[in-house]
Amino acid sequence: MLALQTSNPLARLILIAGLAVGAATLALPPGWAVLAFLCLTCLVLMPFSPLIALMVTLTLAPLRSLIGTESGLSLPLDIGQLLLIAYLGVWLGRRLWRRESLLKLQADAPLLAALGLIAVLSLGAWTSQSLAGWLAEWLKWWAIALLIWTLSVSVDESWRWLVFAVVISAVANALVGLYIFFGGSGADHLVILGRFFRAFGTFGQPNPFGGFMGIALPLSLTVAWAQLSRIWSELRSRRRWPRSPALIFVGSALASVALAAALLASWSRGAWLGAAVALICMLIALPRRLSHGLALAAVIAALVAGAWSLGLLPRSIMLRLTTAATNLITVSDVRGVLITPTNYAVTERLAHWQAAVYMAEAAPYFGIGLGNYEVAYDEYRLIFWEAALGHAHNMYLNLLAETGAVGLVAYLAFWVTVFRLTWSLRRQPDPFSRCIAIGLLGSWVYVAVHSVFDNLYVNNLFLHIGVLLGILAILHRRMTQALELD
Repeated sequence: MLALQTSNPLARLILIAGLAVGAATLALPPGWAVLAFLCLTCLVLMPFSPLIALMVTLTLAPLRSLIGTESGLSLPLDIGQLLLIAYLGVWLGRRLWRRESLLKLQADAPLLAALGLIAVLSLGAWTSQSLAGWLAEWLKWWAIALLIWTLSVSVDESWRWLVFAVVISAVANALVGLYIFFGGSGADHLVILGRFFRAFGTFGQPNPFGGFMGIALPLSLTVAWAQLSRIWSELRSRRRWPRSPALIFVGSALASVALAAALLASWSRGAWLGAAVALICMLIALPRRLSHGLALAAVIAALVAGAWSLGLLPRSIMLRLTTAATNLITVSDVRGVLITPTNYAVTERLAHWQAAVYMAEAAPYFGIGLGNYEVAYDEYRLIFWEAALGHAHNMYLNLLAETGAVGLVAYLAFWVTVFRLTWSLRRQPDPFSRCIAIGLLGSWVYVAVHSVFDNLYVNNLFLHIGVLLGILAILHRRMTQALELD
């Protein structure tokens, strides 16, 4: 459990002093008051668990786009960067407070894989047109590596709170998205079905919002499954109702419903496809015997295919998926496409894919520079498509354009390593840990599939991915230690 109380008199003094000084920050300009508040948060939380600061970070970091577009608040850094610095400050202060080693390193495979990818991406500094663009993207991966490292060296049984933190932060955004879907703050260009609005939460865009829902949904589902299994086991052995697992099951089940509803409300085809493939892969991994998992997934896939062929699925969803698939398959060169309101979104995405291919052809080995797609876009864009949109709407093509074949291979090698480690956790002896490993597998599959249509490392979502990789490192080390003891 998280340590929310302390008997240390000095800790109480810091808490009281921090609250007093925090009240004084109200006299500062709004931007600096937020910065001062975060610094004080670092001080106040120092005697307690750093996980509290991390939970706050995961919940508030997705406010980045909302603050940038809807608020007049001027911050020296974006909200996610400030909160990450606050968390690292709390973590560092906690280590100093307890006189623990600061240079303790765990040779965890996820951390080593992340550092290897960072080393390859460092090559882009010499090929970038904009060094600032390269640095911004490069530092995202350093943030991911720091999260893996700090969590793997300092978190023990409380790692479960990390799972809950990711799910809760996603549910908070899901509620905002559902409010938007039913008319709250809806944008006219996002009207669907005549009376609803595509949900975008605090992301400003439906697709990455759907990505957030899709990353968290597998975890909430596996938490619910783990508690259901525990309830059944305790009822069989003790013949009494297990209160704590039941409460967690109800909470995680409600969270799953909210996340699934928000994912659907995003009206993002990439999110739908990613979630479907992720759920199939989770069904394959769930039974301990692989043959049983394949059979289960085949049955579910056959039922869905049958419902599709018989027209039992909602017509609006079927139409949205079929039109997108038709355009993606039949269009080979966007320059010859007659643009209509129906095919505009898909054609726009294909135009950016084509621009990314032209960039890759110009710099096939090391690319035009990490984070430089938008900078170089005007030189490679197609006629009629002037807006760069920030990225190629395909993570793989985007990396191929920005980092060349070398960077893309390194990125794929990183995720192959992560997939291999996660799959090995199916041997995890602890039932709850095994379920979470299957949830992580679902999250990775989701990222892999949705990345064909978008870049999910936006609006500070990479912080959540970094925390999930930290959980992977913790579970892998725990399993390794358990097998060594056996």
